[in-house]
Amino acid sequence: MHDVRHNQQESRFEVVAGDDVAHTDYEREGNTLTMVHTEVPESMENRGIASALVRTALDYAESEKLTVVPRCSYVRAYIERHPERQRLLAPTAS
Repeated sequence: MHDVRHNQQESRFEVVAGDDVAHTDYEREGNTLTMVHTEVPESMENRGIASALVRTALDYAESEKLTVVPRCSYVRAYIERHPERQRLLAPTAS
């Protein structure tokens, strides 16, 4: 399990390991969470961190009753692999 924290000031979810930070960034406008970018440093790759970041962000969206616009290609692919998350998509994101 990864320690994912919600950094609201930076509008992102992140995992910190030493000096490295993996993150998925979002923009929130009203009841819409637009997922714009996911980045995992090479030193943190292949450990499921990107999935943990996106899963936590989508859990947050669901708990806050937000719809999601997946502009980030990784988030789009994650939602395609997890069809149970498609109910979170904003009507314009389908």
